[in-house]
Amino acid sequence: MLLSQSCMYGIRASLLVSLRSEKDRESFLPIRHIAEELNVSFHYLTKILQVLTQAKIMESYKGPNGGVRMASPSDEIYLIDIIEAIDGKEVFNSCVLGLPGCGSELPCPLHEKWGKSMSQLQDVFQKTSLAKLAKDTSKFVFRF
Repeated sequence: MLLSQSCMYGIRASLLVSLRSEKDRESFLPIRHIAEELNVSFHYLTKILQVLTQAKIMESYKGPNGGVRMASPSDEIYLIDIIEAIDGKEVFNSCVLGLPGCGSELPCPLHEKWGKSMSQLQDVFQKTSLAKLAKDTSKFVFRF
């Protein structure tokens, strides 16, 4: 399983909003600010954040003080929620080589090994909350 670029930006944006929400849960963070911090197109990020809003991971507000904020506390939002909202649930069942028809009856050369790794990754994503990710990320100094 390889996460799409949109999904990686969705995770990074959620992490950024989550970190900001720790200080002020009620405020909305402007999408332009997030786009600048992530060095990504405003319009591209807006589409990703719309998906996360529709999935009720984020809330949005239009207007001069608009932007996005987390819909729930960051310890209640898990990476799996973001991944499934953006890339879909099938991302954990797709062939790593992208071969059509790959499955238990007609496995590709990497099917068995990839399946075990996929299960482990899925488990990590199910157990890692944004709060945990934010705590672990705070050890590093980097620009989102």
